[in-house]
Amino acid sequence: MTTEEEKKRFNFEYWRELAATDSAAFETARDRAIAELIASVPEERQRRRMRGLQWRIDRIRDTAPNAMDACLKISGMMWDSLLGDDGLLERLRALEGRMPTQVRPRLPAKVVPLAPNAGRDGPSKS
Repeated sequence: MTTEEEKKRFNFEYWRELAATDSAAFETARDRAIAELIASVPEERQRRRMRGLQWRIDRIRDTAPNAMDACLKISGMMWDSLLGDDGLLERLRALEGRMPTQVRPRLPAKVVPLAPNAGRDGPSKS
Protein backbone atom coordinates (compact mmCIF):
# COMPACT_ATOMS: atom_id res chain seq x y z
CA MET A 1 0.00 0.00 0.00
CA THR A 2 1.35 3.43 -0.91
CA THR A 3 1.69 6.26 1.55
CA GLU A 4 -1.14 8.18 -0.17
CA GLU A 5 -3.48 5.18 0.18
CA GLU A 6 -2.52 4.83 3.84
CA LYS A 7 -3.43 8.47 4.46
CA LYS A 8 -6.89 7.95 2.96
CA ARG A 9 -7.54 4.78 4.93
CA PHE A 10 -9.46 5.19 8.16
CA ASN A 11 -7.50 3.90 11.14
CA PHE A 12 -10.15 3.05 13.74
CA GLU A 13 -7.63 2.07 16.42
CA TYR A 14 -5.84 5.44 16.14
CA TRP A 15 -9.11 7.36 16.58
CA ARG A 16 -10.37 5.09 19.36
CA GLU A 17 -7.14 5.45 21.31
CA LEU A 18 -7.01 9.22 20.80
CA ALA A 19 -10.63 9.62 21.95
CA ALA A 20 -9.97 7.46 25.03
CA THR A 21 -6.76 9.20 26.07
CA ASP A 22 -7.06 12.84 24.98
CA SER A 23 -10.52 14.10 24.08
CA ALA A 24 -9.26 17.62 23.27
CA ALA A 25 -6.68 16.25 20.81
CA PHE A 26 -9.36 13.97 19.36
CA GLU A 27 -11.71 16.92 18.73
CA THR A 28 -8.87 18.96 17.18
CA ALA A 29 -7.87 16.08 14.89
CA ARG A 30 -11.53 15.42 14.05
CA ASP A 31 -12.14 19.07 13.14
CA ARG A 32 -8.99 19.08 10.98
CA ALA A 33 -9.96 15.85 9.17
CA ILE A 34 -13.46 17.18 8.47
CA ALA A 35 -12.11 20.52 7.22
CA GLU A 36 -9.67 18.71 4.91
CA LEU A 37 -12.43 16.51 3.53
CA ILE A 38 -14.73 19.47 2.89
CA ALA A 39 -11.87 21.43 1.27
CA SER A 40 -11.25 18.52 -1.11
CA VAL A 41 -14.75 18.81 -2.61
CA PRO A 42 -14.37 20.34 -6.09
CA GLU A 43 -17.44 22.59 -6.27
CA GLU A 44 -17.89 25.59 -3.97
CA ARG A 45 -21.65 25.03 -3.85
CA GLN A 46 -21.13 21.51 -2.53
CA ARG A 47 -18.53 22.72 -0.02
CA ARG A 48 -21.08 25.21 1.35
CA ARG A 49 -23.67 22.42 1.65
CA MET A 50 -21.19 20.19 3.44
CA ARG A 51 -20.19 22.98 5.84
CA GLY A 52 -23.87 23.59 6.60
CA LEU A 53 -24.49 19.90 7.20
CA GLN A 54 -21.43 19.63 9.43
CA TRP A 55 -22.62 22.69 11.36
CA ARG A 56 -25.96 20.94 12.00
CA ILE A 57 -24.17 17.78 13.15
CA ASP A 58 -21.91 19.78 15.47
CA ARG A 59 -24.91 21.58 17.01
CA ILE A 60 -26.59 18.24 17.69
CA ARG A 61 -23.39 16.98 19.34
CA ASP A 62 -23.07 20.22 21.35
CA THR A 63 -26.62 20.10 22.70
CA ALA A 64 -27.05 16.37 23.27
CA PRO A 65 -26.77 15.23 26.88
CA ASN A 66 -24.53 12.30 25.88
CA ALA A 67 -22.87 10.65 22.89
CA MET A 68 -25.60 8.03 22.43
CA ASP A 69 -28.31 10.68 22.27
CA ALA A 70 -26.27 12.61 19.68
CA CYS A 71 -25.77 9.44 17.66
CA LEU A 72 -29.49 8.67 17.64
CA LYS A 73 -30.42 12.23 16.65
CA ILE A 74 -27.86 12.31 13.83
CA SER A 75 -29.05 8.90 12.65
CA GLY A 76 -32.63 10.19 12.63
CA MET A 77 -31.53 13.21 10.63
CA MET A 78 -29.92 10.90 8.04
CA TRP A 79 -33.04 8.74 7.78
CA ASP A 80 -35.19 11.86 7.33
CA SER A 81 -32.95 13.06 4.48
CA LEU A 82 -33.37 9.67 2.81
CA LEU A 83 -37.04 8.87 3.45
CA GLY A 84 -38.61 12.15 4.56
CA ASP A 85 -40.51 14.77 2.57
CA ASP A 86 -38.41 15.81 -0.43
CA GLY A 87 -35.82 13.22 0.62
CA LEU A 88 -33.43 11.34 -1.63
CA LEU A 89 -35.83 8.46 -2.28
CA GLU A 90 -38.60 10.83 -3.33
CA ARG A 91 -36.24 12.71 -5.66
CA LEU A 92 -34.93 9.50 -7.22
CA ARG A 93 -38.47 8.36 -7.90
CA ALA A 94 -39.26 11.75 -9.45
CA LEU A 95 -36.24 11.35 -11.77
CA GLU A 96 -37.62 7.96 -12.84
CA GLY A 97 -40.98 9.59 -13.50
CA ARG A 98 -42.66 7.69 -10.69
CA MET A 99 -44.83 9.22 -8.07
CA PRO A 100 -43.98 8.65 -4.41
CA THR A 101 -45.50 5.45 -3.05
CA GLN A 102 -47.39 7.45 -0.45
CA VAL A 103 -48.39 11.07 -0.85
CA ARG A 104 -48.59 12.75 2.53
CA PRO A 105 -50.84 15.81 2.49
CA ARG A 106 -49.55 18.77 4.42
CA LEU A 107 -52.11 19.71 7.01
CA PRO A 108 -52.55 23.28 8.20
CA ALA A 109 -51.50 23.89 11.77
CA LYS A 110 -53.44 25.93 14.27
CA VAL A 111 -51.29 28.49 16.08
CA VAL A 112 -52.13 28.70 19.76
CA PRO A 113 -51.29 32.00 21.49
CA LEU A 114 -49.37 31.67 24.73
CA ALA A 115 -49.99 33.80 27.77
CA PRO A 116 -47.23 36.27 28.64
CA ASN A 117 -44.56 34.67 30.84
CA ALA A 118 -46.13 31.23 30.32
CA GLY A 119 -43.97 28.59 31.93
CA ARG A 120 -41.40 30.99 33.35
CA ASP A 121 -42.65 30.80 36.92
CA GLY A 122 -43.10 27.04 37.00
CA PRO A 123 -46.41 25.22 37.04
CA SER A 124 -49.54 27.22 37.69
CA LYS A 125 -51.03 26.97 41.19
CA SER A 126 -54.70 26.55 40.33
